[in-house]
Amino acid sequence: MGKMFLETGRLKLRQWRQADKPLMQEMQTDPGWMENFPFVRTPEESDAQVEKLAREIDQKGFGFFALELKESGEFVGFAGLHIPDWEAPFGPCIEIGWGLRKAWWGRGLVTEAGRGCLDFARDRLGLKEIFSFTTTNNIKSIAVMERIGMKRVQGGDFMHPDIDPDSPFALHVLYRIRL
Repeated sequence: MGKMFLETGRLKLRQWRQADKPLMQEMQTDPGWMENFPFVRTPEESDAQVEKLAREIDQKGFGFFALELKESGEFVGFAGLHIPDWEAPFGPCIEIGWGLRKAWWGRGLVTEAGRGCLDFARDRLGLKEIFSFTTTNNIKSIAVMERIGMKRVQGGDFMHPDIDPDSPFALHVLYRIRL
C-alpha cells in the first residue's frame, strides 16, 4: 500500500498504509471529531474502515485517499471521491468528502485537497459533476464545500436513508458542482 494518486501544493493523496491506522483511530474514536456522525467507531471498526477504503481504491482507481504532508510525510487525514453504498434520493452519484486530524484544522489543507480531488475527477476520471452532503450542523464542511465552488442544491436537503429519521443527524444538506 502507499501508491500516490495526486499531489497538491502541500499534499500527497495516496493509497492507505498500515501505519495510517492508529492515526485514523485517533480521529474516528474521538467523540469530538465524530460530532457530526451518529456513531463513534471502535478501534477495530476504524481499522476495518481503512481496509475498506484501500480496497475501494484498488478496485475503482479512486476513493477516499490518505492525505500526507509532502514536507514531512505525516498522515493528516483523508479526502477523495466515493460512490455512496446506499440509495441516494437524488440518484446515483459520486461524492467528494474529507476528514482531517484536529491538529491540522484551520490551515486550508482540506480546501486544497478538495480542489485537487475536483481536478482529478474532471481531468483523470472525466466526470461532469460531483456531489457532497453532510448534516445541517456541520458548518466546517459546508464552508469547505462553498470554498471549492460547490453550490447548495435548492430543495435538495434530504433525510439520510441509513440514519434513524428521529436522529438529529438524519437531515442532510446537498451540494453539487458541475465540472
